[in-house]
Amino acid sequence: MTINKMFYTLLFLIFFSCGEKEQDTPLTANPAELVYSYNRGTKTVTLSASINAADITVSESGKDWCSVEINGTVLSVTVTENETLLQRKAVVTIRSDSETTTVSVTQNPVNLQLTTKEIPLGGNSYVTSGTSGQVTDAGFYAWNSAETVFSTWFRVNQNGNLKLYLKYNADTDGNVINVSCQGHTFDVTLPKQQTTAFLGHIENVDPGYIRVDFKGVAPLKGAAFATPASLLVSGTATQSMNFVGDFDYYWGRRGPSVHMNYPIPGGTTAEWFYNEVTVPVGFDPVGSYFMANGFGQGYFGMQVNSASERRILFSVWSPANTDDPNQIAPEDQVLLIKKGIGVSTGSFGNEGSGGQSYLIYNWTAGTTYKFLNRVRPITGNYSEYTAYFFAPETDTWKLIAQWKRPKIQTYYTGAYSFVENFNKDMGYLTRKAYYRNQWIYTSSGQWVELPDGRFTVDATGRPGWRKDFKGGTNGNGFFLQNCGFFDDFVNPDTPFQRTAGSQPVVNFDGLPNE
Repeated sequence: MTINKMFYTLLFLIFFSCGEKEQDTPLTANPAELVYSYNRGTKTVTLSASINAADITVSESGKDWCSVEINGTVLSVTVTENETLLQRKAVVTIRSDSETTTVSVTQNPVNLQLTTKEIPLGGNSYVTSGTSGQVTDAGFYAWNSAETVFSTWFRVNQNGNLKLYLKYNADTDGNVINVSCQGHTFDVTLPKQQTTAFLGHIENVDPGYIRVDFKGVAPLKGAAFATPASLLVSGTATQSMNFVGDFDYYWGRRGPSVHMNYPIPGGTTAEWFYNEVTVPVGFDPVGSYFMANGFGQGYFGMQVNSASERRILFSVWSPANTDDPNQIAPEDQVLLIKKGIGVSTGSFGNEGSGGQSYLIYNWTAGTTYKFLNRVRPITGNYSEYTAYFFAPETDTWKLIAQWKRPKIQTYYTGAYSFVENFNKDMGYLTRKAYYRNQWIYTSSGQWVELPDGRFTVDATGRPGWRKDFKGGTNGNGFFLQNCGFFDDFVNPDTPFQRTAGSQPVVNFDGLPNE
């Protein structure tokens, strides 16, 4: 009896001791605070007891970016990438019977200086819709109409994702802008301050040009929706990019000029150069110069000067090294010998300087026009430059002008054509021209065909500030195309050879004298 009593007493003490120990162990989480960088990540917390998943909750502030998983006493806490510019916080609550403990979760914002590339809006944007607002070197200006659309372009060279941010200044709180890119739209509310706003995330971007459109959402609060300066981009698609950065924004917005150079065979002396030009319908926006006959001292072609005016332009540079025609000394001036009916003449500057002549002529896209130049040395250490334009609408050659340039004795050299945009606000529109059937007529009286061409591009395109340029062959001719942010391009200095054309029929003695 005494032994049994002692046995039951021992069991009671053991049971009481164990029960008291369990009651003394509180529910704990170690660590109780988790801090993450902006990147996606997972960290673990050790609990003092096994917990069911149903007993773990994430606060409403973290529902969209913080998730948990329990395995025994190990709690895994995962956060998505923080693409915003704000620190975000959440609380994970763990319950067991009557006990509760918490884990605080903090994720820092993205570090834009480390992760993004800054695209200056002043060099890569245009007003593409609406009549108000403008793009300056500083960015968007006078953005006060919900009808205005600002468009920005940049090129990515690999697949991946994009994250977009807008760096801006706003004098009024709460304006809403609509941002469109790659079929995605984002409505973003801008706070009143000089700051940066997260715009949106885009997956599965293909290599090529990316367009981002910005449009204000009515009603407007204050004087402007905002004054944006830069578009910031990050993501896996941004490892290799092209945009106008540390380069003159004026030339960057004009876009690349493209050229086709026609080598003149050695041993021949070219006195005349003949070329045919066709601009396809829809590729002749305002600001276009489709230069047909370039030579060592000038050029000759056709322009789109405004919505209502087009010109046939012939210019000869002075030997003076200046962009100001008023600074040309008398002995360096290019002198007019004669001009055609209706042709205006004068001087030009800004890209060298010299004598300029033009005929206002409403040439049309889809029609082929012929250009003929003569260059030859004359007495008095001058050379003579003459330009004729064949208008199919009248089936006649027209004299544009004849100039003489001092301090040079030369025949036709450096034959080439180019396409350029001379209006900085129109560099987002594509231009294209076909150049066919190039021939020279030698000083000895022989026609010689020029079937070879070499494609080149200017200092906007060659370093890669813009990549919307190309050239090549098209039957018995070549083509040049620039601007408009198309995706494919042709490497500068690529040689081409066209198929044979037809010898021109020109009655030199019948060309007009006026």
